[in-house]
Amino acid sequence: MKVHWRLIHAARNSYAALYAAGESAGYILRPVDAPEPDVTCFSLNSINEPRYRDEIASADCITIVGGPHATARYQETVRYADYVVVGEGEHTLPLLLASIENGDERPVPGVATKEGYEPARHSVLLDAFPAFSQMKGYVEISRGCPFSCGYCQTPRIFGSCMRHRSIDAIATYANRYEHARFVSPNAFAYGSDGIHPRWEKIEHLFRRLSHRIWFGTFPSEVRPEFVCDEALSLLSRYCANTKLHFGAQSGSDDVLARLRRGHTVSDVVSAVELCQEYGITPVVDFILGFPFETGYDQHKTAEMIAWVAERGLVHAHRFLPLPGTPLEGTVPSPILPETAHLCGKLALSGRLTGSWDDPQVRFF
Repeated sequence: MKVHWRLIHAARNSYAALYAAGESAGYILRPVDAPEPDVTCFSLNSINEPRYRDEIASADCITIVGGPHATARYQETVRYADYVVVGEGEHTLPLLLASIENGDERPVPGVATKEGYEPARHSVLLDAFPAFSQMKGYVEISRGCPFSCGYCQTPRIFGSCMRHRSIDAIATYANRYEHARFVSPNAFAYGSDGIHPRWEKIEHLFRRLSHRIWFGTFPSEVRPEFVCDEALSLLSRYCANTKLHFGAQSGSDDVLARLRRGHTVSDVVSAVELCQEYGITPVVDFILGFPFETGYDQHKTAEMIAWVAERGLVHAHRFLPLPGTPLEGTVPSPILPETAHLCGKLALSGRLTGSWDDPQVRFF
């Protein structure tokens, strides 16, 4: 049985991880630019899903769809796909492929079909699967998040308990390449419960890595309240990056509280100022247009964006209500003309990137 993977840029790291998991089970996920027999796999997010829906529905092969959109909307996705992998795929996808190849009609836990859905009975142990093999990807060091930010899919897909790949396993994969880059919902939470940092674990990890380390940059951003002397001292001593990427999301404490972000505006201010002390450029995320954001709230966010831009870089984008989150189905607030003007001005000066006027666009 031939198994293919539909190449989609946004899912390139998922491809690396699932290629390795499939290879370990005897299945090679061959890259393709269109569906091919016998089986073609897709990984979709909520931005690109409309682009591939018709392609999947009309495919002349067995189709398997996963990813954050399919996980949150599996009841809809099974209308045009044969199988939907709900949640983590490293264990479930090889089981499903074996079931298809053997003609086994029994339900596979973690897979939805038109006939129904039986949830998986497990979560993935990261060390049980390779970070990547032939298809290179970033090393995923942690999965899950104990916070419950209203706009975020991460804890809804991967759970609220953080799981970590072991230092030995991380070093095995990261040391194969000149530059070590990682995937984590909060890189400074490595080795911890996600709330109380374990700096000794991070230093132990750094000491095991033999090449240039990039930590706390996309796609392993950090949280502002984790930015402290211990963190920046480690970054300065061991890492190659001179930028640190973290999320403020709003300049209004009222908005942050309603989002359940778990930090305040003062935490962001402290993080930015501390980065300056260490000669590190802060790159700070903001989201504009939350559904409960008032004009005053957005004004406070605009003030914060201008303040950060004088000291670092800003990444701003328009709020997009993602399926499976508490803010699913809400309507974004409008972007005020003065906010749009500020973002445009800062973008022209090279201090801001992002898609504050169109949530369908993403700049990294």
